[in-house]
Amino acid sequence: MRNILAVDDDPAMRAMIADYLSEHGFSVRTAASGSDMTRELSRAAVDLLLLDVRLTDADGLDLVRELRMKSALPIIVMSGHRRDEVDRILGLELGADDYITKPFAMRELLARIRAVLRRVDAAPPTHGKSRARYRFAGWELTLRTRRLTAPTGEDVTLTKGEFSLLAAFVASPQQVLSREQLLTASRVHEQEVFDRSIDVQILRLRRKLEEDPSRPQLIRTERGVGYLFTATVEVL
Repeated sequence: MRNILAVDDDPAMRAMIADYLSEHGFSVRTAASGSDMTRELSRAAVDLLLLDVRLTDADGLDLVRELRMKSALPIIVMSGHRRDEVDRILGLELGADDYITKPFAMRELLARIRAVLRRVDAAPPTHGKSRARYRFAGWELTLRTRRLTAPTGEDVTLTKGEFSLLAAFVASPQQVLSREQLLTASRVHEQEVFDRSIDVQILRLRRKLEEDPSRPQLIRTERGVGYLFTATVEVL
């Protein structure tokens, strides 16, 4: 039985989600606030988090960012603002696995939960190490926590798209990766790609990794082919 934590400050919504998902084989706990969510996450294992973006005591997007700094827990963000496209994109870029807009049908929520869990189950372990860490040019990337540490020891925040690209690069160092390969690595859904452009994300990643982004040394463009990650990578 999969464990779901639903975080929403609306008691009626919490009850409806808990009742429906329980009827479909899930174990469901609920929380009314960000502080309640933190307590529940520390109390018992959670397989997927449903998180309302607008809580009374916290910004759901800030919570997504904080969670992604230390956990790969699958997250579906819920929002009551159908036209708030900025929140939707930002939530995904910060690391949410999916986004659903209120009001939504419970059947749609169930389908999205199952789809996210299937993707998590189907994701192959990197080099057989679910907690693999990579070191390159003084940098260190930890897959489980999505944490990138600079040579100075400072943590560098990555969007989910940037993290996916960097994970693809460190898994295949000194190999040219085509845009199609990198596009696949950046997908959230089969038809949705962050920022619409691999080139835009590469530029953003260079700004975080390169001493001089205008003259990149780590991520080199191979014109007409793709990109090459030049660093020697150590798997820890």
